[in-house]
Amino acid sequence: MAKGIKFTEGGVCAAKGFVANGIHCGIRKNKNKRDLSLIFSQKIASAASVYTTNLVKGAPLLVTKENISDGYAQAVICNSGNANTCNANGVEIAEMTCSYIAKELNITPENIIVASTGVIGQPMDISPIKKGIPELVQGLGKKSEIAAEGIMTTDTKLKQIAVTFEIDGVKCAMGGIAKGSGMIHPNMATMLVFITTDVSITPKMLNFALKKDIQDTFNMVSVDGDTSTNDMVSVLANGMAGNTIISENGKAFNIFKKALNLVNSKLCEMIAKDGEGATKLLRAIVTSAKSNKDAKLVAKSIICSSLVKSAMFGSDANWGRVLCAIGYSGAKCDIHKVDVSFLSKGGMIEVCKDGHGVEFSEEEAKTILSLDEIDILVFMNEGKGKAKAWGCDLTYEYVKINGDYRT
Repeated sequence: MAKGIKFTEGGVCAAKGFVANGIHCGIRKNKNKRDLSLIFSQKIASAASVYTTNLVKGAPLLVTKENISDGYAQAVICNSGNANTCNANGVEIAEMTCSYIAKELNITPENIIVASTGVIGQPMDISPIKKGIPELVQGLGKKSEIAAEGIMTTDTKLKQIAVTFEIDGVKCAMGGIAKGSGMIHPNMATMLVFITTDVSITPKMLNFALKKDIQDTFNMVSVDGDTSTNDMVSVLANGMAGNTIISENGKAFNIFKKALNLVNSKLCEMIAKDGEGATKLLRAIVTSAKSNKDAKLVAKSIICSSLVKSAMFGSDANWGRVLCAIGYSGAKCDIHKVDVSFLSKGGMIEVCKDGHGVEFSEEEAKTILSLDEIDILVFMNEGKGKAKAWGCDLTYEYVKINGDYRT
């Protein structure tokens, strides 16, 4: 962990001036599952978002992009159960959602980040959202966990994190919630993530920090190779910590970037570990590559390989599949210099040296790979490039979940 940054409780409500809530409004049939969440800042905040690269984009992304084009927002509203994607009236529904929640909060619709997640191409009715908004607003409080529940779909675990740190002697906080279990793949950003902070920072610097950081975090996560249509990472920074506003590069900005990276990295890990049907979190950690770019290509290729993922599910130390993934990654490398080891709480074992197999205990390897968190360590031995990617194993349950998704 970066020096001076500490974990704390509170999720998106850890930072000053932020409250949240989640309710069941009726979008989802199961009354025990929340389907509408809200995050609200007492003061207008600098805002930044990054969006999916999929050409098919959910209507809420289009509305959000327009709303925060001035770099500011004050609230986030998100529904689960329906993606509001490929609907003729999708933009209208997203805009109506913003209008209804803005009226209840007494702010302008243009200061709303709106998001949706769920089934794509399913007709959407605004009625449940309109009816639920008063209850959603009236129940606002330090309810980050409840808000996190409201954005979940096939997720099995709630995902939230918060940290504290100091900028120029001023205590600051940052927290986030996320949803993501399936349709997770590199190239932005394959999940919904909402981050709040009380740091004072300009929209320009916030946008710069977010866009740079996702290259090493959310763009390095893969569960199944599918990039969804509604993926978005949004950050609100309301300045209520009271630090001198960050408007340029420097020590304060570097601290902010480290805090953001830690929050994003932890959410990446939670998303990968909760991959649909997954039993194991996989981390591909690549070092001594010719460049960071080459290291990223290798790490992504390993974590995306169905054969590697299947081998990890079976606790099979099939290192040849790792080398195979490196070979087609597109990275510039000498495969005859590559070393591979597997690491878990059960120990570490070297399985490949200089691109060739070495003798190792299959029994020991199986013990190491039987645990629920596995690091695939790749030493390229050619330079100083490094990268990390997060993923999970591929199981029978993944097929079952996605075969029954709409039923």
